[in-house]
Amino acid sequence: MSAEKEEEKKVDICEHLKSLDEVSEMYSVKFNTSKPSASEGLSTSEAQKRLETYGLNQLTPPKKVHPVLKFIGYLLHVFNVMLWVSGIVAYIVYAVDPADNPTNVYIGAICIVVAFLNAFIEFYQTQKSQAILESFMNLIPAKCNVIRDGKTVNISAVELVKGDIVYIRSGDKIPADLFLFASTDIKVDNASLTGEAEAQERGVNNAHKNPLEAHNLLFNGTLCVNGEGYGIVIRTGDHTVIGQIAFLTSSEERRVSPMNQEINFFVYTIAAIAAVVALTFFFVAKFARGNTWAYAFNFAIGTFVSFVPEGLPATVTILLSLAAKKMAGRNVLVKDLQGVETLGAITLLATDKTGTLTRNQMTVTYLWSGLQLFYAQLQSGNDSSAIPLDTSCEPLNEILHMSALCSRARFESNEGPIATRSVLGDATEAGLLRNAAQKLEDFEHLSDHYPKVFEIPFNSDNKWAMTIHKKEHKNGKLMIYLKGAPERVLKLCSTFHDGTKPVPLAAEHHKMFDETYNFMASKGHRVLAFACLALPGDQYPEDFEFKKDPANYPKENLTFYGLVSLEDPPKHGVREAIGHCREAGIRVMMVTGDHPLTAESIGRKINLMLQDTKESLARKRGCRPDEVPESDVRAIVIHGEKIDGLTEAEWDNIFSKEEIIFARTSPKHKLTIVKHAQSLGHIVGVTGDGVNDSPALKKADLGIAMNISGSDVSKEAAAMILIDDNFASCVNGIEEGRLIFQNLKKSVKYTISHTMPEVYANLLSVAVPIPLPLSAILIMVVDLGFELFLALSFAWDLPEDKGSLMKLQPRKPVTPKSIARTKSDAINGEPPMLLRIKRNILDPIEEETLVDGGVLSWAYLEIGTLETIGCLFAYFFVMWYHLGITPSDTIDPNFGGKDAINVNNKTISYDDQQSAISLGNSAFYMTLMIQQAFNLFCVKAKFRYPIGKYMFSNSRNFYGILIGAAFVFLLIYVPPLNIAFGTNHIMTPYVWLIGLGFGLVIYLYTFIRMVILRNRSMKFSPEISGLDLHPTKMSTA
Repeated sequence: MSAEKEEEKKVDICEHLKSLDEVSEMYSVKFNTSKPSASEGLSTSEAQKRLETYGLNQLTPPKKVHPVLKFIGYLLHVFNVMLWVSGIVAYIVYAVDPADNPTNVYIGAICIVVAFLNAFIEFYQTQKSQAILESFMNLIPAKCNVIRDGKTVNISAVELVKGDIVYIRSGDKIPADLFLFASTDIKVDNASLTGEAEAQERGVNNAHKNPLEAHNLLFNGTLCVNGEGYGIVIRTGDHTVIGQIAFLTSSEERRVSPMNQEINFFVYTIAAIAAVVALTFFFVAKFARGNTWAYAFNFAIGTFVSFVPEGLPATVTILLSLAAKKMAGRNVLVKDLQGVETLGAITLLATDKTGTLTRNQMTVTYLWSGLQLFYAQLQSGNDSSAIPLDTSCEPLNEILHMSALCSRARFESNEGPIATRSVLGDATEAGLLRNAAQKLEDFEHLSDHYPKVFEIPFNSDNKWAMTIHKKEHKNGKLMIYLKGAPERVLKLCSTFHDGTKPVPLAAEHHKMFDETYNFMASKGHRVLAFACLALPGDQYPEDFEFKKDPANYPKENLTFYGLVSLEDPPKHGVREAIGHCREAGIRVMMVTGDHPLTAESIGRKINLMLQDTKESLARKRGCRPDEVPESDVRAIVIHGEKIDGLTEAEWDNIFSKEEIIFARTSPKHKLTIVKHAQSLGHIVGVTGDGVNDSPALKKADLGIAMNISGSDVSKEAAAMILIDDNFASCVNGIEEGRLIFQNLKKSVKYTISHTMPEVYANLLSVAVPIPLPLSAILIMVVDLGFELFLALSFAWDLPEDKGSLMKLQPRKPVTPKSIARTKSDAINGEPPMLLRIKRNILDPIEEETLVDGGVLSWAYLEIGTLETIGCLFAYFFVMWYHLGITPSDTIDPNFGGKDAINVNNKTISYDDQQSAISLGNSAFYMTLMIQQAFNLFCVKAKFRYPIGKYMFSNSRNFYGILIGAAFVFLLIYVPPLNIAFGTNHIMTPYVWLIGLGFGLVIYLYTFIRMVILRNRSMKFSPEISGLDLHPTKMSTA
C-alpha cells in the first residue's frame, strides 16, 4: 500500500484535544452540558443534508467476487488447466487423423467435463461456507437514541451523521466514534479494539494525546458496560477507527497456500517431464522408426496426455471437501478448501489473548479475610496455604455481601446457571457478582433485604466505590460498604476484622496485608480491598438524607474486611491445547494489546511461557539484565512501543527465542509481526476475535476467527472460523489438517503409481514397437473409473499412529538452513523451476511436500516399474495362452493392421491380431487393477510395516476394491461392452493369478523397503520439559 493511500485513509482524530466550544463550532451543533437531555441537536433537514454528503454510517463491505468470476477462477486452477490442455490436445489429435483416433472425441469430452466438475465441487464448498459465515454476521447496532430538533428519537444507527448527539447507557454498543460532553461513571469494554480485558473509564476530561487512550472518546463497535452519557458523532462509517482497521485489512493480500504452491510445482514438473519425453519420442517415431509426421505428432501428444493423472484433481478436491465437512463436525468452519491442509502445516501460531485464550470474563481467584487465605475455585496451581472458601466465616460472608451490593452490575436474566448468565456492567464487578451469586444461598433476595439508599460510584480520583444500605445492626439500621484500590481503602480504616471481631489496626496487620497483596499481584491478578462501617443510629437514622456535595457521610474509621483478587482466566482446555501444539513442534506466540505483566502471567499458566526471560534470569542471578548472555535467554516479552524501531537483526533475535509474547500491540504491529515471521519461512496461523486482529488474520497463511465473540471484520478477514470459540478446536483442526495431508499424500502416491504403466505402454508401442497395450479409452477408465473410488477411500483412513501424529515435527520446519534459503530467495528472487528442481535434489532442505522425491520415486521408478512388468507379463501371456502369439511376433510393425501377416514362419490372421490386442488390453487392465489394490495398502506404510489391524481398518478401502472389481467384470465380461472398450471376455482365469502374484511381489518389496527406510520417516519434535497437559478441572486453572 502506498504512502499516499495510507495517508488518504488515515483517521486523524484531534477533537479529544479541543474544548467543548471548539467541538460545538466545528460540527455546528449546540449542546447543553448541564442538562444534556435538553440539547437541541441537529435539525432533521440538516441531518438529511449531511447524510447525503457523507453517506451512511456503515463500513464499505469487502469487494465480493461475482460467483461466475469465482467459478471461472476455479476452472482456471492449474490442475484444471492441465485437464483443459489434455482435452484440447485430444481433439487436436482427432482432428489430425479422425479415422485412427475416434475415441479421442470421448477422451477430450471427459477431460473437460472433469475440469468443470472439479471446479464446481470447490465452488460449491466455498459458497456453502460463505453462506454459513454470513448467517453468523452481526453488524453495527440496528437502533440508537439520538437528539434531533430538541427531541430524543430512536433511529437506525446507519443514519447517524457527524454532529449528531447520541445518548449512551450501560449495555449499548457504541454506534460511531463519539466525543463525550456529558457522562456519569461511563466505562467501556474496548477489548475488540485494543485487546484490553479491563473496562476503561471514560469522561469529559482528557489528558491523553493518543486518541485510543483519550478519556473523552468512545469508539464504534465497543461496548458501554457502566454508566451513561451523551456524545457528539465525530466519525462515521469508513472514517471511524474501526473503519481504518477494516481498510488496513482489505489492503492486505493472503499468500498462496502451501498446498497450492506444491500442486503448482507438481503440475509444472510433470508437464516438463512429459514435454521432454514426448518430444524425445516424437523424434524416435519420425526419424528412427520412419513414421509419418501425423503419426509422430499423434504419438507425442498421446505420450503427453498419458502423463496426466486425470482423476487426481477431482480426488484432491473431493478429499479436501470431505475433510472440511469432518472439521465442521469438530466446530471448525473452513471458508477456503486449501485452509484444511494449511492448518495442519503451520509452524507458528500467533494468538490474541483476550477472548481467545481467556474468557474475557473476570473471575474471583483468592479471598483474604480473617487472617486466612481462601481460594474461590478448585484449581491446579493454588497456593498450598489457601483453603476452600468458607461462608460461615463472618468477615468473608460480609465481603460476599459487599461484592453483590456495592456494585452496579446486574444479571440480564435470573434464569439458567449462574456461570453462563450474561451480566450488564463492569467486568470486575461482574466477576464479583458471579462469585457472590454462586456462594450465597440468599443471593436472589439480597437487594430486597438490604436496599441501597446512597451511592458514590468508582472514579479515578478516589479509586473506590461506596454504597449505603439499610441493614440492621446493634447500633443502628444503616451500613456503609466500600471497595476499591487496596492501599486507598486501607488508609480509610482504623480497625481490622481478625475473623472474630474488629481490632485496632496494627503493624502486624499492615505486614500481612502487604504480603497477601504482593502475592495476589505477583500472579497478575487485579486486587480489590473491602471495608465497611456500621453507622450509629443516633447520628444516621434510617431516613437520613445523604449528599455527595458537600459530603455528609463518614469517610474514615472503617473496618478493613479483606482482599479479593480477580483475573480474566484462561478458557477451559487452552492449557492442554497449547501444550499439544508445542509437542507438535508448533511455536505458539501471544500477540495482545494488554499489559506485558498480565500477558506474561497468563502465558505462564497455559504452557505458552515456561522458561526465564532476561529480566527473570537477572533477578535469579542478582545482576542487571544487560549482564545476562543472550544465549542463555529462551523467552522474551516485547512491549509494542519497541516494535517500530526494531532492526532486522533484532527481529531475527526475537524469533530465535523459543517462547515469545508481544504486548501492548496495535493492529499495525500485529501485521508487522506476521510479515516478519513469514519472511523467515514460517507458515503462520493467527487466531483472534477483535477488530484489532483483522489485518493480521488477513495477512496470515491461515487466519482463524472466533464465531461467537468475533467481530464481523475479523470473520471476514479470516479463512477459518471456530464455531464454538474454543481455542482447543484449533488443535482438533491441526490434527485433522495433518491427517488429511497424510491421507492426501497416500492418495496422490497411489493415484500416480498407475501412470507409469500407461506411459511405458505408450512408449513401448513406438520404441520396440508393440501394439498399444492399453488403449486411450481404457486409460480414461482407469483414471476416472476404479482408481477414483479407491483414491477417495483414503479420506476415511485413520492415523497410522494416533499418539504420534501430534508429536511429529511440522512438515516444513523452520531451520537455520531454511531461513538462509528463504532470505536469499527474497533478496535474489526465486530461481526458475528447473533450477529449483535441481537445487532440491542436490541441496535439499528438511521438509515434506505433497509430491516430493519419495513420492515420485515410488510412483515412477519403484512401484511404477514393478506394475509395468506385471502388466506386460499378463499382456504377453494371454496372447500366447489363447493364440500362441509370442512377444517377438508382436514386434512386426504391421501387427494390428488390416491384413494378415507372416511373422516367425507363421501366418497370423487379421481376426487373431485383433483378438490378441483386445486380450492383451484386457489382461493389462485387469492386472493393473489387481496390483493397484495391493498398492492401496502399501502406500499406507509410512511409519509401520504393511501388516496389522491398521492396514485393514478402513472399510471404504474394500468398498473401493469391490467397485474396481465391478468395473473389471463389466468392461471385460459383459460382451456388449467389449466392442466399446476394446476388451475381450474370452480370457483365462490365470490372469487373476498373475495379478495376485505380482501384487504379492509389491507387498513384499514394500515390507523390505520399510525395514531399510522406516526410521528415516519418523521425525519427531524435540521434547519440551515442564509442559502441564493435565485436563483443567476449572476454567480458572
